[in-house]
Parts: sequence; structure tokens; C-alpha cells
Amino acid sequence: MTLSTLDLDGLRFEYDDVPGLDDRAPLLFLHEGLGSVGLWRGFHQRIAVASGRRAVAYSRLGHGFSDLPPGPRPTTFMTDEAKGVLPRLVDRLGLDRPVLVGHSDGGTIALLAAAGPVPVTGVVVLAPHTFVEQRGIDGIAAARTAYDDGGLRERMARHHRDADVTFRSWNDVWLAPEFRDWDVRAELSGITAPVLAVQGDDDAYGTLAHVESVRDNARGDVRIVELGCGHSPHLELPDDTDRAVVDFLSGLP
Repeated sequence: MTLSTLDLDGLRFEYDDVPGLDDRAPLLFLHEGLGSVGLWRGFHQRIAVASGRRAVAYSRLGHGFSDLPPGPRPTTFMTDEAKGVLPRLVDRLGLDRPVLVGHSDGGTIALLAAAGPVPVTGVVVLAPHTFVEQRGIDGIAAARTAYDDGGLRERMARHHRDADVTFRSWNDVWLAPEFRDWDVRAELSGITAPVLAVQGDDDAYGTLAHVESVRDNARGDVRIVELGCGHSPHLELPDDTDRAVVDFLSGLP
């Protein structure tokens, strides 16, 4: 895959831009905590073809082969991305009232953006986080062991400019003591667009409580789909996930 790059404030972001019909809201894909454009493994391209919509996926700083971040990531990194980077990215790419499609941390960023600075047509979230749950902390601690003592570091090095920066920027924040009180549920009341929330029933990083909190706090219509999988529905059950997303998109104005 040959990716394009764009510059924001002197920092380069890699992205993939799949064309679609002009009369349909475009899609913007926001990857998970260790993800990148390439690690969507074609999900954004499949949805673009199936829905007829333009789809853009980008790698956040420190992910894939985007530039490295200028410094350590603060505990506010998801809010910073949603309210600082995303509005400018949407403007630069000419994405008019996009549908935000986010996985895990990217799902949280999508929710926070839709609740505030980014006018959207809809939101799709796969296994988002809205608060710190012990199950998630246990899963993230297990990932640290896999990175330090297993083969995760070598696997990540094939997909990221600097695997250590990518991993530590995610793992260190989530396991920081000051992050234990992180909770964005109250902010979700700003969401007025329709939401599709997909959650696996065997997710090592979170329970159904996160998507239920979206339903209970957002002011737009929220559709929950629970699937028999883990943390990555689009990779583990691609047919079921694609069907749910395309059906949701077909019902948007």
C-alpha cells in the first residue's frame, strides 16, 4: 500500500484516501492504541467499496510511519487528538460532516470529537473506552509482558517507524496511576448524531459497560451490536462487522 502524507504544523501524517460518491458523507477511520493505517488490514477499504463512500484512514503521530510525537504523551492524549488534531485534519482533507469510525482508543477519540468540535453525520465505534476498568488494566498489563518478554515488539517493528515509541506512548499512559480516574462518560451528552457501537463479548480490554455508557449518555440514537469475539470485531468477525456497519451507514441521512 502506497500512502499519501499531509503536513500539520510541520509534522507529517500518513493517510490512505479511498474515493467514493460525492453525495454521501465520507468516512474517517481512527485506529486503536497500537494501530495504524496498515493495521486496519483493509477494513476501511472494504467499507468504502460496500457503502460507496469516500473513506480516509490516517496514522496518529508515533503510529505507522507518521512522524514521531514531539514529546511524551499526556494522559489527555485522546481528548487532545479529538479536539486539537481532528478538526484541522477534517478541514485539510475536505471531509464535510464525516462519519467517524473508531476502534478502541480511536473509538474514544471519535466519541469525543463528535461530542464537541467536529460536526458529524454519524459515529461507528468498535470496542471504545469511556472509563478505566480493571479488566482493561489487566489486559494492558498483559500486553506489557508480551512486549517486554514475548514477540510483540518484533511484530510491531514491522508496522511502525519506532515500535518502542508506539508501545510506550500507549501502555505507559494507560498504566499510569494518575490515569486511574480517567472517565469521559459525562462528555458523551454532547453527541447528537446516530451511533453504532460494536462490542465483543470476550474483549480482554473491556466489557459491555463501555458501549452501554454511550447509549445511556449520548443524546443521539445509539444502536448496540454485541458479537462473539474479542477486542477487534473487524478482524475476528469481518463479515458480521462489515454487515453491521454498512447497514448502519445505509440508514444515515
